[in-house]
Amino acid sequence: MHAASREALETVSEYFDTTSKNKEKPVAVAAQTGAELFDVVELLDGDRALRITIAEASLAEEQRAEVVSAVFAGKVSQYTLELLIMAARQVWSTPKEMRTGLVTLGRRALLRAAEHQGQLEQVEEELFRLSRLLLKQPELSLLLDDQSADPVAKRDLLAKVLYGKVTAVTEALALQVIGRPEHNAIDDVNALSEYAAELRGCKVAVVTSANALTKAQHQTLATKLESIYAHPMSLHTEVDPSLIGGAIIRVGYEVIDGSTSGKIARLRAQLV
Repeated sequence: MHAASREALETVSEYFDTTSKNKEKPVAVAAQTGAELFDVVELLDGDRALRITIAEASLAEEQRAEVVSAVFAGKVSQYTLELLIMAARQVWSTPKEMRTGLVTLGRRALLRAAEHQGQLEQVEEELFRLSRLLLKQPELSLLLDDQSADPVAKRDLLAKVLYGKVTAVTEALALQVIGRPEHNAIDDVNALSEYAAELRGCKVAVVTSANALTKAQHQTLATKLESIYAHPMSLHTEVDPSLIGGAIIRVGYEVIDGSTSGKIARLRAQLV
């Protein structure tokens, strides 16, 4: 996103965070808002003229707000309509970036619903596990990434995989991201997991170890990483016996390879 769009999204997001949690039923409000925002994006995807009009910088902000009100009043809740009008009043770099902003706001709303239920960390972990499942099942990933396939059919396929295994928020987020791919299923689902961590104020560290970490090892490693990065950390762990021993830690683009297999490889390279 360009600077103007980032500022617009931040303004609307902060308003949502501040106001939604003070509603009488914050979980229901956040969940409904997220679902309705995705419905709005669906409509905008099919109506290019409307998508351009509500983000047209040459129109006065009041004109853009009037268009949104005329189109969506009575079709979404009053609170969602208020958010849409606020979004229309902002300056977005392009209509596409406004559309992206609404998708992000919808995801944020669902994640806040999970947070109000005390499930945000669980949703984060479930999304990470789903990204790893897709990584280990390339045939499923290929089906979900097939741009020629019917989006409804792809969502139905993933829904069958997830049924009864994850929270309602995790399922809703996973299904919508499959319907609105940005890169590929694995990366998009993983990005959602990292966004959930961000909302908890955490950086993500992916820890691949030869053996499952004990609770004590998990806490010790988290403390060390928090000291290194001067930031609260969320550890996503997975086991890979081929490492023989130790672990590989990934934080963003940084990789710390303390695995036995990595040490052997470096030793071999030095001997060549």
